[in-house]
Amino acid sequence: MLLRNLDLKAGLCNGTRMKVCALQNSYIDAEVLTGVSGGKRVFIPRIQLAPLDSNLPFVLKRRQFPVRSAYSTTINKSQGQTFDRVGLYLKKCFSHAQLYVACSRTRAFNSLFFKIDKHLI
Repeated sequence: MLLRNLDLKAGLCNGTRMKVCALQNSYIDAEVLTGVSGGKRVFIPRIQLAPLDSNLPFVLKRRQFPVRSAYSTTINKSQGQTFDRVGLYLKKCFSHAQLYVACSRTRAFNSLFFKIDKHLI
């Protein structure tokens, strides 16, 4: 999942889900999975990051990829997306609106799975 807005016109914005095709030292070769650029191959470069409010006696800079491995996502991040399979872990109660959004993210309801802790029943 992309963590920065890199190129809005190309669909490379915060929250874009991608599949890594190749991992190189200076870039990631990835395929966009969501949005108008779905299916497009893109290159994600390392970017330079520096803290804004550092009180260090030296300048701290680092170069890293603006991505994070995402095996799961929050209900709020999933809004507006459609998935082949959806699994919900119902650890604690939340609003009915969130439950509706989570359940409506799948293409077919036989692809919707729940995990419920026994102490909640």
